Amino acid sequence: MTRRLLLPFAAALVFAGSARAAPVQVVAAENMWGSIATQLAGDRAQVTSIITSPATDPHAYEPRPSDARLAAGAQLAIVNGIGYDTWASKLLDASPSSGRIVLDVGDLLGLSDGDNPHQWYDPTSVRRVVAAITADLTQLDPADAAYFRSRRTQFLNHDLATYDQLRAEIRRRFAGVPVGYSESIFAPLGQSLGLDLATPASFAKAIAEGTDVSAGDEAAVEAQARKRKIAVWVYNSQNATPDVATINAIARAHRIPIVTVTETLSPATVTFESWQVAQLRRLIAALHQATGR
Repeated sequence: MTRRLLLPFAAALVFAGSARAAPVQVVAAENMWGSIATQLAGDRAQVTSIITSPATDPHAYEPRPSDARLAAGAQLAIVNGIGYDTWASKLLDASPSSGRIVLDVGDLLGLSDGDNPHQWYDPTSVRRVVAAITADLTQLDPADAAYFRSRRTQFLNHDLATYDQLRAEIRRRFAGVPVGYSESIFAPLGQSLGLDLATPASFAKAIAEGTDVSAGDEAAVEAQARKRKIAVWVYNSQNATPDVATINAIARAHRIPIVTVTETLSPATVTFESWQVAQLRRLIAALHQATGR
């Protein structure tokens, strides 16, 4: 008799212990940061990215009403900042919430408009953002702090392992190899790889910002390709301007290997690390083709 009476009570305790708070609502302006947040949050959050298509230019994105509704319900919002996605900050400003945490990557890294906004191509910056996302999730859901720490460890030590190995391989095999690049998106990664970034930084910045390329820079980049002063040409396929198309054609004509990179996940269904690994493998193949190393 007593045993039968205790069983419903015990079952109620188990149910209460297994009940979880509603998932944290996370909105990322772009899916490269959204992918990382998804992996760090696991099943303790619902992460939605606004920009997901590789065909979309994040600089020129025009938000939809559905994006405004997403922003309004965000408990954690992740924006890139650094002048890259001002539309996202405007969405959040239009629906203020005292309980919302906004992770502005530029602010986190101490960068401002005019600095290179493509910090997801900087391995050091990625790790700082990982730490910040983990801290913000923990602040919103302190009961799951240990869970978030374990997810962070998994991401850094396991999920990014091949990404780290390939970067180390490029530094070991190809340090100092001259490489041309169409815009500043590649600069943080190229520098971390020890490559010689031969393209004038002002050319790459003008392409990234959609401003006019100077005649001197255009002539210099074309001459580098024609004279094979660069071993590989890297260009952002999401921003193939006429100036970039010209260099692409010259590189092909002079048999310079071409590597494409994108600003956002390509395809949109892959993870941050698998996207980056695929690009690094293409870069290794091109560098090997050019140098024989």
